[in-house]
Amino acid sequence: MKKTSRLWLPMIVLLMNISLLGIAQNKIIIHADQPGSKIDKAIYGQFAEHLGHCIYGGIYVGEKSDIPNTYGFRLDVVGALKELKVPLVRWPGGCFADTYHWKDGIGPKADRSSIINVHWGGVTEDNSFGTHEFLNFCELIGADPYICLNVGSGTVQEAADWIEYVTSSNESPMTKLRKKNGREKPWNVKYWSAGNETWGCGGNMRPEYYADLYRQYASYMRAPGIYKIASGANADDYNWMEVLMRDARGMMNGISLHYYTVAGDWNKKGSATQFDENVWFTTMQKTLKMEELVTKHSAIMDKYDPSKNVGLLVDEWGNWFDVEPGTNPGFLFQQNSLRDAMVAGINLNIFNNHADRVRMSNIAQMINVLQSMILTKDKEMVLTPTYYVFKMYNVHQDAKMLPIEIKCGKYTSGANSIDAISASASVKDGIVSVTICNLNPVNSQAISFDVQGLKTATVTGKIVTANKINAFNDFGKKEEVTMTDFNNAKLNKGMVDATIPAKSVVLIQLK
Repeated sequence: MKKTSRLWLPMIVLLMNISLLGIAQNKIIIHADQPGSKIDKAIYGQFAEHLGHCIYGGIYVGEKSDIPNTYGFRLDVVGALKELKVPLVRWPGGCFADTYHWKDGIGPKADRSSIINVHWGGVTEDNSFGTHEFLNFCELIGADPYICLNVGSGTVQEAADWIEYVTSSNESPMTKLRKKNGREKPWNVKYWSAGNETWGCGGNMRPEYYADLYRQYASYMRAPGIYKIASGANADDYNWMEVLMRDARGMMNGISLHYYTVAGDWNKKGSATQFDENVWFTTMQKTLKMEELVTKHSAIMDKYDPSKNVGLLVDEWGNWFDVEPGTNPGFLFQQNSLRDAMVAGINLNIFNNHADRVRMSNIAQMINVLQSMILTKDKEMVLTPTYYVFKMYNVHQDAKMLPIEIKCGKYTSGANSIDAISASASVKDGIVSVTICNLNPVNSQAISFDVQGLKTATVTGKIVTANKINAFNDFGKKEEVTMTDFNNAKLNKGMVDATIPAKSVVLIQLK
Protein backbone atom coordinates (compact mmCIF):
# COMPACT_ATOMS: atom_id res chain seq x y z
CA MET A 1 0.00 0.00 0.00
CA LYS A 2 2.81 2.40 0.79
CA LYS A 3 4.46 1.70 -2.58
CA THR A 4 1.19 2.36 -4.40
CA SER A 5 0.80 5.69 -2.61
CA ARG A 6 4.32 6.73 -3.60
CA LEU A 7 3.60 5.79 -7.22
CA TRP A 8 0.45 7.89 -7.28
CA LEU A 9 2.02 10.96 -5.67
CA PRO A 10 4.01 12.14 -8.75
CA MET A 11 0.93 11.66 -10.93
CA ILE A 12 -1.23 13.75 -8.57
CA VAL A 13 1.40 16.49 -8.56
CA LEU A 14 1.59 16.35 -12.35
CA LEU A 15 -2.19 16.67 -12.68
CA MET A 16 -2.19 19.59 -10.28
CA ASN A 17 0.53 21.31 -12.29
CA ILE A 18 -1.35 20.76 -15.53
CA SER A 19 -4.42 22.32 -13.97
CA LEU A 20 -2.47 25.30 -12.69
CA LEU A 21 -0.93 25.83 -16.12
CA GLY A 22 -4.41 26.07 -17.59
CA ILE A 23 -3.84 23.26 -20.07
CA ALA A 24 -6.33 20.86 -18.54
CA GLN A 25 -8.78 19.75 -21.22
CA ASN A 26 -12.03 21.74 -21.42
CA LYS A 27 -14.91 20.61 -23.58
CA ILE A 28 -17.65 22.47 -25.43
CA ILE A 29 -20.49 20.42 -26.90
CA ILE A 30 -22.31 22.25 -29.68
CA HIS A 31 -25.71 20.91 -30.76
CA ALA A 32 -25.62 21.94 -34.40
CA ASP A 33 -28.51 19.52 -35.00
CA GLN A 34 -30.79 21.45 -32.61
CA PRO A 35 -30.89 25.08 -33.81
CA GLY A 36 -32.86 27.33 -31.47
CA SER A 37 -34.14 30.88 -31.57
CA LYS A 38 -32.92 33.48 -34.02
CA ILE A 39 -30.28 35.76 -32.54
CA ASP A 40 -31.95 39.06 -33.37
CA LYS A 41 -29.46 41.39 -35.02
CA ALA A 42 -30.73 44.11 -32.65
CA ILE A 43 -28.77 42.36 -29.87
CA TYR A 44 -25.77 44.11 -31.45
CA GLY A 45 -27.37 47.55 -31.15
CA GLN A 46 -25.67 50.79 -30.16
CA PHE A 47 -26.63 53.74 -27.96
CA ALA A 48 -25.99 57.39 -28.88
CA GLU A 49 -27.00 59.92 -26.25
CA HIS A 50 -26.53 63.68 -26.19
CA LEU A 51 -23.71 63.26 -23.71
CA GLY A 52 -20.16 64.59 -23.92
CA HIS A 53 -18.80 64.22 -27.45
CA CYS A 54 -20.91 61.28 -28.56
CA ILE A 55 -23.07 63.34 -30.91
CA TYR A 56 -21.20 66.61 -31.39
CA GLY A 57 -17.63 65.87 -32.43
CA GLY A 58 -18.26 62.13 -32.55
CA ILE A 59 -21.05 61.60 -35.06
CA TYR A 60 -21.72 65.15 -36.18
CA VAL A 61 -19.30 68.02 -36.88
CA GLY A 62 -21.48 70.20 -39.14
CA GLU A 63 -21.19 70.79 -42.85
CA LYS A 64 -18.72 73.67 -42.46
CA SER A 65 -16.18 71.60 -40.50
CA ASP A 66 -12.75 70.96 -41.99
CA ILE A 67 -13.11 67.36 -40.80
CA PRO A 68 -14.19 65.34 -43.87
CA ASN A 69 -17.95 64.92 -43.67
CA THR A 70 -21.12 64.34 -45.60
CA TYR A 71 -24.02 66.58 -44.54
CA GLY A 72 -22.12 67.15 -41.31
CA PHE A 73 -21.58 63.47 -40.46
CA ARG A 74 -17.93 62.42 -40.01
CA LEU A 75 -16.90 60.24 -42.95
CA ASP A 76 -14.37 58.23 -40.92
CA VAL A 77 -16.98 57.38 -38.29
CA VAL A 78 -19.63 56.55 -40.89
CA GLY A 79 -17.21 54.20 -42.65
CA ALA A 80 -16.20 52.45 -39.42
CA LEU A 81 -19.81 51.95 -38.32
CA LYS A 82 -20.83 50.57 -41.72
CA GLU A 83 -17.97 48.07 -41.51
CA LEU A 84 -19.18 47.12 -38.03
CA LYS A 85 -22.65 46.37 -39.48
CA VAL A 86 -24.42 48.36 -36.78
CA PRO A 87 -28.03 47.08 -36.85
CA LEU A 88 -29.72 49.64 -34.60
CA VAL A 89 -29.07 52.92 -32.73
CA ARG A 90 -30.92 54.16 -29.63
CA TRP A 91 -31.39 57.95 -29.30
CA PRO A 92 -31.60 60.69 -27.83
CA GLY A 93 -30.98 59.11 -24.42
CA GLY A 94 -30.67 58.05 -21.68
CA CYS A 95 -31.38 60.64 -19.06
CA PHE A 96 -31.20 63.31 -21.78
CA ALA A 97 -34.37 61.93 -23.38
CA ASP A 98 -36.59 63.05 -20.53
CA THR A 99 -35.53 66.67 -20.93
CA TYR A 100 -35.63 66.64 -24.74
CA HIS A 101 -38.47 68.35 -26.59
CA TRP A 102 -38.28 67.19 -30.17
CA LYS A 103 -39.74 70.30 -31.81
CA ASP A 104 -36.67 72.25 -30.63
CA GLY A 105 -34.59 70.12 -33.02
CA ILE A 106 -36.42 70.49 -36.34
CA GLY A 107 -36.59 73.17 -39.01
CA PRO A 108 -33.85 75.57 -40.14
CA LYS A 109 -30.86 75.25 -37.82
CA ALA A 110 -30.62 79.01 -37.34
CA ASP A 111 -34.16 79.05 -35.94
CA ARG A 112 -33.78 76.15 -33.50
CA SER A 113 -33.97 76.78 -29.77
CA SER A 114 -30.94 75.91 -27.68
CA ILE A 115 -31.10 73.65 -24.65
CA ILE A 116 -29.03 73.25 -21.49
CA ASN A 117 -27.97 69.65 -20.97
CA VAL A 118 -28.79 69.53 -17.26
CA HIS A 119 -27.80 65.90 -16.85
CA TRP A 120 -24.44 65.89 -18.61
CA GLY A 121 -22.05 68.75 -17.96
CA GLY A 122 -24.52 71.63 -17.99
CA VAL A 123 -23.44 72.60 -21.49
CA THR A 124 -25.64 74.49 -23.94
CA GLU A 125 -26.56 72.63 -27.11
CA ASP A 126 -27.81 74.36 -30.25
CA ASN A 127 -30.02 71.45 -31.35
CA SER A 128 -28.31 71.29 -34.73
CA PHE A 129 -28.57 67.50 -34.43
CA GLY A 130 -32.26 66.64 -34.18
CA THR A 131 -34.81 64.20 -35.55
CA HIS A 132 -33.97 64.63 -39.24
CA GLU A 133 -30.23 64.41 -38.59
CA PHE A 134 -30.57 61.28 -36.46
CA LEU A 135 -32.81 59.46 -38.91
CA ASN A 136 -30.67 60.49 -41.88
CA PHE A 137 -27.60 59.23 -40.00
CA CYS A 138 -29.27 55.86 -39.42
CA GLU A 139 -30.07 55.60 -43.12
CA LEU A 140 -26.48 56.50 -43.94
CA ILE A 141 -24.97 53.69 -41.83
CA GLY A 142 -27.75 51.18 -42.59
CA ALA A 143 -29.10 50.97 -39.01
CA ASP A 144 -32.64 50.86 -37.64
CA PRO A 145 -33.53 53.83 -35.41
CA TYR A 146 -34.81 53.42 -31.86
CA ILE A 147 -36.32 56.59 -30.36
CA CYS A 148 -36.86 57.15 -26.64
CA LEU A 149 -39.84 59.39 -25.90
CA ASN A 150 -39.85 62.09 -23.23
CA VAL A 151 -42.04 60.88 -20.37
CA GLY A 152 -40.26 62.61 -17.48
CA SER A 153 -40.96 66.21 -18.56
CA GLY A 154 -43.01 65.66 -21.70
CA THR A 155 -46.64 64.94 -22.47
CA VAL A 156 -48.64 62.23 -24.18
CA GLN A 157 -49.58 64.74 -26.89
CA GLU A 158 -45.93 65.60 -27.52
CA ALA A 159 -45.08 61.90 -27.86
CA ALA A 160 -48.02 61.19 -30.18
CA ASP A 161 -47.12 64.17 -32.37
CA TRP A 162 -43.51 63.00 -32.68
CA ILE A 163 -44.57 59.53 -33.80
CA GLU A 164 -47.00 61.02 -36.31
CA TYR A 165 -44.39 63.49 -37.61
CA VAL A 166 -41.90 60.69 -38.23
CA THR A 167 -44.03 57.77 -39.42
CA SER A 168 -47.33 58.97 -40.90
CA SER A 169 -48.10 59.17 -44.60
CA ASN A 170 -51.53 60.74 -43.99
CA GLU A 171 -52.26 64.42 -44.50
CA SER A 172 -52.07 66.12 -41.10
CA PRO A 173 -50.51 69.15 -39.41
CA MET A 174 -47.55 67.02 -38.32
CA THR A 175 -46.89 65.52 -41.75
CA LYS A 176 -47.24 68.96 -43.36
CA LEU A 177 -44.62 70.21 -40.91
CA ARG A 178 -42.29 67.33 -41.81
CA LYS A 179 -42.65 68.04 -45.50
CA LYS A 180 -42.05 71.73 -44.90
CA ASN A 181 -38.80 70.72 -43.20
CA GLY A 182 -37.65 68.80 -46.26
CA ARG A 183 -38.79 65.20 -45.77
CA GLU A 184 -41.60 64.17 -48.13
CA LYS A 185 -41.85 60.46 -47.27
CA PRO A 186 -42.15 59.17 -43.72
CA TRP A 187 -39.35 57.24 -42.08
CA ASN A 188 -39.82 53.63 -41.10
CA VAL A 189 -39.17 53.80 -37.35
CA LYS A 190 -40.27 50.63 -35.60
CA TYR A 191 -38.83 50.98 -32.09
CA TRP A 192 -40.22 53.54 -29.61
CA SER A 193 -39.89 53.51 -25.83
CA ALA A 194 -42.03 55.37 -23.32
CA GLY A 195 -39.38 57.00 -21.17
CA ASN A 196 -35.99 56.00 -19.81
CA GLU A 197 -35.07 54.91 -16.29
CA THR A 198 -38.38 56.10 -14.95
CA TRP A 199 -37.32 54.68 -11.59
CA GLY A 200 -34.49 57.28 -11.54
CA CYS A 201 -33.57 60.23 -13.75
CA GLY A 202 -36.73 59.70 -15.80
CA GLY A 203 -39.06 60.68 -12.98
CA ASN A 204 -38.22 58.76 -9.77
CA MET A 205 -41.47 56.85 -10.12
CA ARG A 206 -42.85 53.83 -8.30
CA PRO A 207 -43.51 50.81 -10.56
CA GLU A 208 -47.26 50.93 -9.93
CA TYR A 209 -47.42 54.59 -10.99
CA TYR A 210 -45.27 54.05 -14.08
CA ALA A 211 -47.27 50.97 -15.11
CA ASP A 212 -50.41 53.10 -15.32
CA LEU A 213 -48.55 55.98 -17.00
CA TYR A 214 -47.04 53.57 -19.51
CA ARG A 215 -50.50 52.24 -20.36
CA GLN A 216 -51.60 55.82 -21.10
CA TYR A 217 -48.61 56.52 -23.34
CA ALA A 218 -48.89 53.17 -25.09
CA SER A 219 -52.52 53.94 -25.95
CA TYR A 220 -51.36 56.87 -28.07
CA MET A 221 -48.23 55.31 -29.57
CA ARG A 222 -49.95 54.68 -32.88
CA ALA A 223 -48.17 53.70 -36.07
CA PRO A 224 -48.24 50.63 -38.32
CA GLY A 225 -45.89 47.93 -37.06
CA ILE A 226 -44.75 49.94 -34.06
CA TYR A 227 -42.76 48.09 -31.36
CA LYS A 228 -43.72 49.57 -27.99
CA ILE A 229 -41.09 49.47 -25.25
CA ALA A 230 -41.62 49.98 -21.52
CA SER A 231 -38.96 51.41 -19.22
CA GLY A 232 -37.85 48.36 -17.26
CA ALA A 233 -35.80 47.47 -14.23
CA ASN A 234 -32.56 48.76 -12.81
CA ALA A 235 -30.35 45.68 -12.43
CA ASP A 236 -31.88 43.31 -9.84
CA ASP A 237 -35.07 45.25 -9.11
CA TYR A 238 -37.24 42.21 -9.73
CA ASN A 239 -40.29 43.86 -8.17
CA TRP A 240 -40.26 46.46 -10.96
CA MET A 241 -40.36 43.67 -13.56
CA GLU A 242 -43.11 41.87 -11.63
CA VAL A 243 -45.36 44.94 -11.49
CA LEU A 244 -44.84 45.97 -15.11
CA MET A 245 -45.42 42.47 -16.47
CA ARG A 246 -48.48 42.03 -14.25
CA ASP A 247 -50.11 45.36 -15.04
CA ALA A 248 -48.99 46.35 -18.55
CA ARG A 249 -47.71 43.33 -20.46
CA GLY A 250 -50.65 43.35 -22.87
CA MET A 251 -49.64 46.78 -24.14
CA MET A 252 -45.91 46.26 -24.65
CA ASN A 253 -43.68 44.48 -27.14
CA GLY A 254 -40.53 44.85 -25.11
CA ILE A 255 -39.28 45.92 -21.70
CA SER A 256 -35.83 47.28 -20.93
CA LEU A 257 -33.16 46.23 -18.42
CA HIS A 258 -30.15 48.33 -17.40
CA TYR A 259 -26.98 46.97 -15.82
CA TYR A 260 -23.48 48.41 -15.77
CA THR A 261 -20.29 46.64 -14.75
CA VAL A 262 -18.64 48.85 -12.11
CA ALA A 263 -15.30 47.42 -10.95
CA GLY A 264 -15.22 49.53 -7.79
CA ASP A 265 -18.28 51.27 -6.40
CA TRP A 266 -20.39 54.15 -7.67
CA ASN A 267 -18.31 56.71 -5.78
CA LYS A 268 -14.94 55.39 -6.94
CA LYS A 269 -15.31 53.27 -10.04
CA GLY A 270 -11.61 52.86 -10.79
CA SER A 271 -9.42 53.68 -13.76
CA ALA A 272 -10.12 52.39 -17.26
CA THR A 273 -6.44 51.61 -17.83
CA GLN A 274 -4.61 51.52 -14.47
CA PHE A 275 -5.62 48.27 -12.76
CA ASP A 276 -4.16 44.96 -11.63
CA GLU A 277 -5.30 41.34 -11.93
CA ASN A 278 -7.42 41.56 -8.79
CA VAL A 279 -9.47 44.34 -10.37
CA TRP A 280 -9.57 42.38 -13.65
CA PHE A 281 -11.07 39.41 -11.77
CA THR A 282 -13.63 41.59 -9.99
CA THR A 283 -14.66 43.10 -13.33
CA MET A 284 -15.19 39.64 -14.86
CA GLN A 285 -17.11 38.46 -11.79
CA LYS A 286 -19.44 41.46 -11.87
CA THR A 287 -19.95 41.13 -15.61
CA LEU A 288 -21.08 37.53 -15.18
CA LYS A 289 -23.93 38.81 -12.98
CA MET A 290 -25.67 39.60 -16.27
CA GLU A 291 -26.39 35.87 -16.60
CA GLU A 292 -28.21 35.90 -13.27
CA LEU A 293 -30.12 39.07 -14.12
CA VAL A 294 -31.29 37.84 -17.51
CA THR A 295 -32.25 34.45 -16.08
CA LYS A 296 -34.25 35.82 -13.14
CA HIS A 297 -35.98 38.60 -15.09
CA SER A 298 -36.83 36.07 -17.82
CA ALA A 299 -38.38 33.77 -15.22
CA ILE A 300 -40.71 36.58 -14.10
CA MET A 301 -41.58 37.33 -17.71
CA ASP A 302 -42.23 33.62 -18.37
CA LYS A 303 -44.79 33.60 -15.55
CA TYR A 304 -46.90 36.26 -17.26
CA ASP A 305 -45.84 35.64 -20.87
CA PRO A 306 -45.10 31.93 -21.39
CA SER A 307 -45.25 32.37 -25.18
CA LYS A 308 -42.35 34.84 -24.97
CA ASN A 309 -44.13 37.54 -26.95
CA VAL A 310 -42.50 40.33 -24.93
CA GLY A 311 -38.81 40.88 -25.57
CA LEU A 312 -36.23 41.61 -22.86
CA LEU A 313 -34.17 44.55 -24.12
CA VAL A 314 -30.87 45.24 -22.34
CA ASP A 315 -30.72 48.73 -23.78
CA GLU A 316 -27.97 50.02 -21.49
CA TRP A 317 -24.97 47.92 -20.47
CA GLY A 318 -21.18 48.01 -20.37
CA ASN A 319 -18.22 49.06 -18.24
CA TRP A 320 -18.42 52.29 -16.27
CA PHE A 321 -15.12 53.68 -14.95
CA ASP A 322 -13.89 57.04 -13.66
CA VAL A 323 -13.45 59.63 -16.40
CA GLU A 324 -10.00 60.15 -17.86
CA PRO A 325 -7.93 62.67 -15.85
CA GLY A 326 -8.38 66.25 -17.03
CA THR A 327 -11.69 65.63 -18.84
CA ASN A 328 -15.14 67.01 -17.98
CA PRO A 329 -16.66 64.74 -15.28
CA GLY A 330 -20.06 65.18 -16.91
CA PHE A 331 -18.86 63.89 -20.28
CA LEU A 332 -18.10 60.31 -19.12
CA PHE A 333 -15.09 59.92 -21.41
CA GLN A 334 -13.06 56.82 -20.60
CA GLN A 335 -10.41 54.81 -22.40
CA ASN A 336 -11.12 51.30 -23.61
CA SER A 337 -8.76 48.39 -22.94
CA LEU A 338 -8.52 44.66 -23.52
CA ARG A 339 -10.60 44.31 -20.34
CA ASP A 340 -13.46 46.07 -22.13
CA ALA A 341 -13.14 43.66 -25.05
CA MET A 342 -13.53 40.74 -22.65
CA VAL A 343 -16.57 42.32 -20.97
CA ALA A 344 -18.19 42.88 -24.37
CA GLY A 345 -17.57 39.28 -25.40
CA ILE A 346 -19.01 37.85 -22.17
CA ASN A 347 -22.18 39.96 -22.35
CA LEU A 348 -22.79 39.20 -26.01
CA ASN A 349 -22.35 35.47 -25.34
CA ILE A 350 -24.97 35.72 -22.57
CA PHE A 351 -27.41 37.56 -24.83
CA ASN A 352 -26.87 35.04 -27.65
CA ASN A 353 -27.54 32.13 -25.32
CA HIS A 354 -30.80 33.76 -24.16
CA ALA A 355 -31.99 34.72 -27.64
CA ASP A 356 -35.39 33.18 -26.93
CA ARG A 357 -36.11 36.15 -24.65
CA VAL A 358 -33.39 38.77 -25.25
CA ARG A 359 -34.30 40.60 -28.46
CA MET A 360 -32.13 43.71 -28.24
CA SER A 361 -29.19 45.22 -26.42
CA ASN A 362 -27.53 48.63 -26.68
CA ILE A 363 -24.02 49.08 -25.35
CA ALA A 364 -23.35 52.41 -23.65
CA GLN A 365 -22.22 54.18 -25.73
CA MET A 366 -21.23 54.28 -29.36
CA ILE A 367 -18.63 57.09 -29.48
CA ASN A 368 -16.51 58.91 -26.85
CA VAL A 369 -18.72 57.93 -23.90
CA LEU A 370 -18.28 55.03 -21.45
CA GLN A 371 -17.51 51.71 -23.22
CA SER A 372 -17.44 53.07 -26.75
CA MET A 373 -16.72 51.59 -30.15
CA ILE A 374 -14.88 54.67 -31.37
CA LEU A 375 -12.90 57.55 -29.88
CA THR A 376 -12.41 60.83 -31.75
CA LYS A 377 -10.23 63.88 -31.18
CA ASP A 378 -10.41 66.61 -33.79
CA LYS A 379 -9.55 64.87 -37.09
CA GLU A 380 -8.25 61.70 -35.45
CA MET A 381 -10.24 58.51 -34.85
CA VAL A 382 -9.41 55.42 -32.78
CA LEU A 383 -11.11 52.03 -33.02
CA THR A 384 -11.34 50.50 -29.55
CA PRO A 385 -10.88 46.87 -28.45
CA THR A 386 -14.66 46.75 -27.97
CA TYR A 387 -15.09 47.74 -31.63
CA TYR A 388 -13.11 44.70 -32.71
CA VAL A 389 -15.17 42.33 -30.57
CA PHE A 390 -18.40 43.68 -32.08
CA LYS A 391 -16.86 43.30 -35.53
CA MET A 392 -15.89 39.71 -34.71
CA TYR A 393 -19.31 38.85 -33.30
CA ASN A 394 -21.40 40.30 -36.13
CA VAL A 395 -21.44 36.78 -37.67
CA HIS A 396 -24.13 35.98 -35.07
CA GLN A 397 -26.56 38.63 -36.34
CA ASP A 398 -29.83 36.95 -37.37
CA ALA A 399 -28.21 33.50 -37.12
CA LYS A 400 -29.83 30.58 -35.30
CA MET A 401 -28.62 30.08 -31.75
CA LEU A 402 -27.09 26.66 -31.13
CA PRO A 403 -27.41 25.12 -27.66
CA ILE A 404 -24.02 24.52 -26.07
CA GLU A 405 -22.69 22.71 -23.02
CA ILE A 406 -19.51 24.09 -21.48
CA LYS A 407 -17.37 21.89 -19.27
CA CYS A 408 -14.47 24.02 -18.09
CA GLY A 409 -12.12 24.72 -15.25
CA LYS A 410 -12.25 27.65 -12.88
CA TYR A 411 -10.40 30.94 -12.75
CA THR A 412 -9.68 31.61 -9.10
CA SER A 413 -8.71 34.72 -7.21
CA GLY A 414 -8.36 34.32 -3.46
CA ALA A 415 -11.48 32.64 -2.13
CA ASN A 416 -13.52 33.39 -5.26
CA SER A 417 -13.83 31.38 -8.46
CA ILE A 418 -15.59 31.88 -11.79
CA ASP A 419 -15.75 29.81 -14.94
CA ALA A 420 -12.65 30.38 -17.04
CA ILE A 421 -14.60 30.11 -20.29
CA SER A 422 -17.59 31.97 -21.72
CA ALA A 423 -18.96 30.91 -25.11
CA SER A 424 -21.91 30.98 -27.49
CA ALA A 425 -22.59 29.43 -30.89
CA SER A 426 -24.82 29.98 -33.90
CA VAL A 427 -25.36 28.73 -37.43
CA LYS A 428 -26.07 30.73 -40.58
CA ASP A 429 -25.64 29.77 -44.24
CA GLY A 430 -24.23 26.40 -43.21
CA ILE A 431 -21.42 27.92 -41.14
CA VAL A 432 -21.20 27.28 -37.39
CA SER A 433 -19.70 30.24 -35.52
CA VAL A 434 -18.40 29.80 -31.98
CA THR A 435 -17.24 32.78 -29.91
CA ILE A 436 -15.09 32.02 -26.85
CA CYS A 437 -13.70 34.22 -24.09
CA ASN A 438 -10.81 33.00 -21.94
CA LEU A 439 -11.30 35.06 -18.80
CA ASN A 440 -8.02 33.86 -17.27
CA PRO A 441 -5.39 36.55 -17.95
CA VAL A 442 -2.46 34.22 -17.25
CA ASN A 443 -3.23 30.69 -18.46
CA SER A 444 -4.32 29.40 -21.84
CA GLN A 445 -7.22 26.97 -22.14
CA ALA A 446 -7.10 23.80 -24.22
CA ILE A 447 -10.61 23.11 -25.51
CA SER A 448 -12.08 20.19 -27.39
CA PHE A 449 -15.15 21.05 -29.49
CA ASP A 450 -17.72 18.33 -30.15
CA VAL A 451 -19.98 19.65 -32.90
CA GLN A 452 -22.94 17.31 -33.06
CA GLY A 453 -24.83 17.21 -36.34
CA LEU A 454 -22.08 18.75 -38.48
CA LYS A 455 -19.38 16.97 -40.46
CA THR A 456 -16.65 19.57 -40.18
CA ALA A 457 -14.34 19.99 -43.15
CA THR A 458 -12.71 23.36 -42.57
CA VAL A 459 -11.82 25.48 -39.53
CA THR A 460 -10.99 29.20 -39.55
CA GLY A 461 -10.75 31.78 -36.81
CA LYS A 462 -10.15 35.31 -35.54
CA ILE A 463 -8.72 36.56 -32.24
CA VAL A 464 -8.65 39.75 -30.18
CA THR A 465 -5.92 39.87 -27.53
CA ALA A 466 -2.83 41.81 -26.44
CA ASN A 467 0.32 41.47 -24.39
CA LYS A 468 -1.13 43.24 -21.33
CA ILE A 469 -4.51 43.17 -19.62
CA ASN A 470 -4.67 46.97 -19.74
CA ALA A 471 -3.49 47.42 -23.34
CA PHE A 472 -5.47 50.04 -25.26
CA ASN A 473 -5.47 51.93 -28.54
CA ASP A 474 -4.57 55.61 -28.39
CA PHE A 475 -4.42 58.59 -30.73
CA GLY A 476 -1.31 58.85 -32.87
CA LYS A 477 -0.01 55.42 -31.84
CA LYS A 478 0.02 51.96 -33.39
CA GLU A 479 -2.90 49.81 -32.26
CA GLU A 480 -2.12 47.55 -29.31
CA VAL A 481 -5.41 45.67 -29.55
CA THR A 482 -6.89 44.58 -32.86
CA MET A 483 -8.38 41.55 -34.60
CA THR A 484 -6.09 39.07 -36.33
CA ASP A 485 -6.32 35.56 -37.76
CA PHE A 486 -6.48 32.68 -35.30
CA ASN A 487 -4.78 29.53 -36.59
CA ASN A 488 -4.64 27.46 -33.42
CA ALA A 489 -7.73 25.33 -34.06
CA LYS A 490 -7.31 21.96 -35.78
CA LEU A 491 -9.48 19.07 -36.90
CA ASN A 492 -8.83 15.90 -34.93
CA LYS A 493 -10.82 12.74 -35.75
CA GLY A 494 -14.11 14.55 -36.23
CA MET A 495 -13.50 16.90 -33.29
CA VAL A 496 -11.92 20.34 -33.21
CA ASP A 497 -9.09 21.02 -30.77
CA ALA A 498 -7.96 24.53 -29.96
CA THR A 499 -5.82 26.29 -27.40
CA ILE A 500 -7.37 29.61 -26.47
CA PRO A 501 -4.65 32.03 -25.30
CA ALA A 502 -4.94 33.80 -21.98
CA LYS A 503 -7.04 37.02 -21.90
CA SER A 504 -8.39 36.54 -25.40
CA VAL A 505 -11.65 36.63 -27.32
CA VAL A 506 -11.76 34.11 -30.19
CA LEU A 507 -14.08 33.30 -33.08
CA ILE A 508 -13.91 29.80 -34.56
CA GLN A 509 -15.95 29.05 -37.68
CA LEU A 510 -16.68 25.52 -38.87
CA LYS A 511 -18.16 24.24 -42.09
